[in-house]
Amino acid sequence: MISQPFIGIGLKGSHYQDILEQKPKIDWFEIHSENYLIDGGGASAMLSSIRENYPISMHGIGLSLGSAEVIERSHLVRLKKLAEDLDPFLISEHLSWNYVNNTYLPELIPIPYTDEAIDVFCRNIELAQDFLQRQILIENPSSYIQYITSNYDESEFLTKIATKSGAGILLDVNNIYVSCINHGWNIKDYIHSIPQNLVKEIHLAGHSVKKINDQKLLIDTHDNFVSQEVWELYAMVIQKFGNIPTLLEWDANIPDLSVLVTEALKAKQFHKTLEHENVNA
Repeated sequence: MISQPFIGIGLKGSHYQDILEQKPKIDWFEIHSENYLIDGGGASAMLSSIRENYPISMHGIGLSLGSAEVIERSHLVRLKKLAEDLDPFLISEHLSWNYVNNTYLPELIPIPYTDEAIDVFCRNIELAQDFLQRQILIENPSSYIQYITSNYDESEFLTKIATKSGAGILLDVNNIYVSCINHGWNIKDYIHSIPQNLVKEIHLAGHSVKKINDQKLLIDTHDNFVSQEVWELYAMVIQKFGNIPTLLEWDANIPDLSVLVTEALKAKQFHKTLEHENVNA
């Protein structure tokens, strides 16, 4: 039997006032951690007010867990202070890197899936978890290239890192779809290869389709509605993993709050359908 789904949306500055006034029927909000690492200011005050009524998750891009360099300590200190203030129920990061020579790059850079990279990720994840005194979740990326030096499939690589480091997995369903279509990977094999106990959160988002030299390329743009194909994949995911906290991401061309809430709440219908099927099985 599946319990009540736990559905959230990303917190956007343009929606602060509407959230405080309307108190939308959404279960939780996700913040991008780096937007709130400076104490004080209007954004921090609004976040504190929203936190009084809703659980919060923290989703970061700055730990650079795949970097050969050790995680920047000052970033960890600020992140821990934010976590102590908000008491988030989840903290997550990415299967990527973006920090080198004291410089943060403006993109999440992919890495080859090798044993050496597993060791680097696990070292950095364990350092972060020990410092924060919390488990962190690692999100599978959307990808557009593959390294010829990789000797693991992405799902196998992610599973090995989570198992070895004690991290959980943030399973981004749209990213799975985007990457599998771009590279010709088998979507069902990807889903079925991940152990059920490792997945702690799910992301949903919209993507765009580009044409490059008559080739179709899917781009994880987070700027429109979830595609029908991704909703169908979500149904497959919850069939395996059950009632996992699910977030709708929408980070560009952001619509009114009511549009985000309506789109996110579509996920509940998939849970209701699955629950009905299980009851009548």
